[in-house]
Amino acid sequence: MEYQSIKNVNIMDKIFIPISFFLMIFGIVYLIYSTRNRERLALIEKGVDASIFMQGKGNGVPAWKIFVVNLAFLLIGSGLGIFLALLITTYTSLNDGAVYPSIIFIMAGIGLLIGFKTAKDLDKE
Repeated sequence: MEYQSIKNVNIMDKIFIPISFFLMIFGIVYLIYSTRNRERLALIEKGVDASIFMQGKGNGVPAWKIFVVNLAFLLIGSGLGIFLALLITTYTSLNDGAVYPSIIFIMAGIGLLIGFKTAKDLDKE
C-alpha cells in the first residue's frame, strides 16, 4: 500500500514540476514586459520624448561578441579549475569531493570577472 502512494507521488512530481517551472518562467517574463509597458506609458503621459527608449541602441559592441568573450573566459576558467583540482588531489591528501567543485567554481568565477573586464574594455573602444 505504501509503495503505491510513493509511486503516485513520483508521477505527480513528474507532472507538476515541469508545469510549475513553465508557469514560473511565464510569470517572470509577463511581469517584466507588463512593468516595462506601464513605465513607458507613464512617461509618455508626462510628455517625455520617446527617444529615451532608443538610447543605448546602435552604439557599442554587439551583444553576441560580449557573450562569446564571456563564454570563452568561463570555459577557460573551468578548464583551469579542473586541471588545478587534479593537481591538488594528486599531490595532497585532500578530499576529492570537496576540492573539485570548489576549485572549478572559483576558477570559473575568476574567468567571468576577466571576461567582464575584457567586455568592458571592448565597449570603450
